[in-house]
Amino acid sequence: MAHGDITHIDIPVSDLKAGAAFYSKLFGWKIEEMPGFEGYPMWRAPNGISGGGLAPRGEGFVQPRSYVEVDSIDDTIALAQEAGASVAQAKQAITGTSAWAVIVDPDGNYVGLFEGVVGEG
Repeated sequence: MAHGDITHIDIPVSDLKAGAAFYSKLFGWKIEEMPGFEGYPMWRAPNGISGGGLAPRGEGFVQPRSYVEVDSIDDTIALAQEAGASVAQAKQAITGTSAWAVIVDPDGNYVGLFEGVVGEG
């Protein structure tokens, strides 16, 4: 993946099991929990590239959210804030090799940011 690529889409659902059954049947997605990410079933599209997760619907998370690959979350947040965005979720590690954050654009849209290890993806 490269800077600017869509890497992941989270879909909020009120019931993880029912949501997994729905999207699996509808689109043929393989949906399963991964070790270390229990309670967050991840989906993979038939193309083997597209994917994301099903997450509990909650306050501030009521619409699907796309995550965009960036070279540096810190640099991207700084640019976003200069352009009028705010930070909804500060940078957090996913693993020892990746991190995520969420910004809110000037129109109120939540956009996820994903940073992986340089040279991977």
